[in-house]
Amino acid sequence: MRMGKLSTTVGRLLVTVGAGLVLLAPAAGAQPLVPPPPPPPPEQPERIVESLGEAVEVAPGVTHRDITTTTAAGKVMGDVVEVDLTAPGVRADLLTPGAVAARAPVKGMADGSGAVAGINGDFFDIGRTSAPAGPAVRDGRFLKAAVPQGRRAAPAVPGAEMDYVFAVGTDGVARVDRLPLRGEVRRTGIERVSYTGATEQDSLPIVALNQHAVPVNGIGVFTSDWGDVDRARTLCGSDTDRDAPCAADTAEVVVRDGAVTAVRAPGPGRLPPEETALVGREQGAVALRGLKVGDRVRVDYALVPASGVAPRMAVGGSPILRDGAPTERLDDRARAPRSGAGATADGRRMLLVTVDGRQSDSVGATLLQFSNLLRELGLDDAVNLDGGGSSTLAYRKDGAAATTVVNDPSDPSPRLVPNGIGIYAG
Repeated sequence: MRMGKLSTTVGRLLVTVGAGLVLLAPAAGAQPLVPPPPPPPPEQPERIVESLGEAVEVAPGVTHRDITTTTAAGKVMGDVVEVDLTAPGVRADLLTPGAVAARAPVKGMADGSGAVAGINGDFFDIGRTSAPAGPAVRDGRFLKAAVPQGRRAAPAVPGAEMDYVFAVGTDGVARVDRLPLRGEVRRTGIERVSYTGATEQDSLPIVALNQHAVPVNGIGVFTSDWGDVDRARTLCGSDTDRDAPCAADTAEVVVRDGAVTAVRAPGPGRLPPEETALVGREQGAVALRGLKVGDRVRVDYALVPASGVAPRMAVGGSPILRDGAPTERLDDRARAPRSGAGATADGRRMLLVTVDGRQSDSVGATLLQFSNLLRELGLDDAVNLDGGGSSTLAYRKDGAAATTVVNDPSDPSPRLVPNGIGIYAG
């Protein structure tokens, strides 16, 4: 019987007397009412952190700790580099191998740039151009924009668009941000040009910047930052299938000092710093062939931060922790080595974190477990970086001339990767 109904069989009867209630004795044969038990407390997530080692100073404002975690599947070993962005001389920047479409070990990139610590960065076009998938900014310079969502080589995190990044802004604050590309090619002083060869518009949209995948019908900008890899390879696949055939119609326009110097087929070779190549496919190629040698053009592009704060450093990544809570629908089945970067609520402290996996003493973590680990370490927002054999964390030990890889990569040797996050001090 539902408790909301009154009956003569109820254990205690309530009688209204004036403005109050009188509690009468139990009816014959009735059992006294027992207050219902309190509701169970909200389910708490499984605690991940088992032990956190003593902090070892890497540089003033930068420390390293070992970490062990517990999961239902077993023990996980990991490493944490903590960075105080308010410490004098401490900063973060992008590690690169010298070109967008290239790879190098994290240790080599860190040592070559003088970083005291470094972690691997974005997922990349593995086995092909080696270029990273998401945006990249180094020392305030826009190196590349994000490829279409369907062109990434790795499975996407639910809800994570390709232009998400972990960034440190010109305000010195670390944050998870978005960096969509905005740009156009404008022909100046003469008739207007369009994708169809007509004259109804005076500018052409730029939809790619040093990307391994130019969207279908689009025009991409390539600079010397791209490197030596054949730009024709960026015109293969579709926006939803990276294995689709290459575009049948392609074109490349070279711009130098604001003027067109060549209209040709896309090809290999690093561009000189003073040249920009406009590379088009399908309708984009048709539009580019409307330009002639000697035409004056203006090429403008930028990565526009959703936060409104210009990034000093940015690397592509998928958000897995927002406002201190895991993002929705994170996988909780596949365990693997993981790498991540995140910031506290005020953005003044950032962590670089790896957990080992596929090892006899470390089973790895699921995305949900990794998110909860980052939360327990005090982060408010964080991204998942490339994992598996790419997961690498290195730092320079006290008195050492070079960094040491301190995690246990799952490949026989640390994998070559296209970028990473470097920490600098002094």
